[in-house]
Amino acid sequence: MVLYNNVSKFRVLRTKLDTEKAMQNYKALILLFIFSLSTVSCFEDNDDIGVTANEINDFVWKGMNLFYLYKDDVPDLANNRFSSDSEYASYLNDFTSPFDLFESLIYQPETLDRFSWMVSDYLALEQLFQGNTNTSGMELSLYSAPNSSTEGFGVIRLVLPNSPADNKGLKRGDIFYAIDGVILTENNFRSLTNQDTYTLNLGFYNDKGTLETTDDSIDPTNENITVSKAQYSENPVFKTEIINVGGENVGYLMYNGFTAGSENELNAIFGDFKSNNIQHLVLDLRYNPGGRVNVETFLASMITGQYTGELFQKLIYNSTLQSNNTDYNFTNKLDNGTSINSLGLDKLYVLTTGQSASASEGLINGLSPYIEIIQIGTNTTGKTQASRTLYDSPNFERSGANPNHTYAMQPLIANGVNKNDITVPGSGLTPSIGFEYEERPLNFGVLGDVDEPMLALALADIENSTSRASEIKSKSTKTFKLLMDSNDFNPLEGGMIID
Repeated sequence: MVLYNNVSKFRVLRTKLDTEKAMQNYKALILLFIFSLSTVSCFEDNDDIGVTANEINDFVWKGMNLFYLYKDDVPDLANNRFSSDSEYASYLNDFTSPFDLFESLIYQPETLDRFSWMVSDYLALEQLFQGNTNTSGMELSLYSAPNSSTEGFGVIRLVLPNSPADNKGLKRGDIFYAIDGVILTENNFRSLTNQDTYTLNLGFYNDKGTLETTDDSIDPTNENITVSKAQYSENPVFKTEIINVGGENVGYLMYNGFTAGSENELNAIFGDFKSNNIQHLVLDLRYNPGGRVNVETFLASMITGQYTGELFQKLIYNSTLQSNNTDYNFTNKLDNGTSINSLGLDKLYVLTTGQSASASEGLINGLSPYIEIIQIGTNTTGKTQASRTLYDSPNFERSGANPNHTYAMQPLIANGVNKNDITVPGSGLTPSIGFEYEERPLNFGVLGDVDEPMLALALADIENSTSRASEIKSKSTKTFKLLMDSNDFNPLEGGMIID
């Protein structure tokens, strides 16, 4: 699989993995394989004697040598790096952990490649790619608490329907000041929310009834709600609405992941939009970390329809794999032959935040040469590189994977560009001038509601109401420093995948 990864925190989390269970698997596998040697056959030495090297390290180097996007910039990945099997084996055996070897081969990990990673349990990874996760059903943000340099407060920004959190009555905008009675800080937020069961100590913002902010605080409501994580399969289509604005119908779609198979539901939704004579579309990608490139191409084709056969985007591989360069064209059919319901729009409103990544950015970047894009919100993550899941098999695919371990890699292997060869900058895609808006924890609003600030800004522009837009931006001016987000702990989620 090829994947546009999403989160800028990948570098920190690659070796930590995404769960404590994965760490336990990693330790167990290291104990099992650290002294396991197998014969490698990359080279023949002068005596034609087989040379042994660490089995998993051999897989790591070979996969990176063939596929890594920045191979030409990493001397240790050069095709002529080793003159003999013995030199190669000695090099591999200098690394006692496959993760250490993998990390050593990453090019400019703090700046350029923040997104390549490796796991010790690809079975769990595959479950995640299929949308099956162990979750409370909440996405959380931690902000700096008022008048404190150390404490924070949490806000629920998204609750998945019929999830454990939803079943406990938790909702978007709920504030909590502690978990299990422990006051929140930047240092404990991750460990507290990573528990299988924990209690949110709810609170409220207390401005003491004055305009003065020096005495503002987050105070307890004395309501405590315990949630337990459970297996959950997320539907990436979170919400759709048809809204009448000035006699014209506006379609609203909140889409939280370009998940395999969701193109069928998307097509049905666009069929409904089409039958209701949708004249404007607001696409909410504010929390969309990415997904499959073919689904992204299908969605672009549903939004438009007038560019069938023309280039939507392309992937460019390393110098060794230039023959793999791939074009993705606008299409009028799904893979199963179903005709795509296209709206033929020449303008699109897109809602974004720093959680909008990869395939979300690729959609905007790919459409921008063709239609007008009004981007509302904040900068996106900033990434168009693609990656692929590499397994320890002769062709690095899942079939025939080495049964002795479950390590897999997800290195960057290609760069995505639009028809004009433009990539998404590392700083992300910037909102359209005049449409900058940062979500504010005291005024999140209800997703899909006409008064939710980001959607309301799109509707105000459709209505050509500058006074309404100014009113929306001025409401609830209190802003807080965002310290962490729960998606920062989930580096394996999202991306843009190509089978």
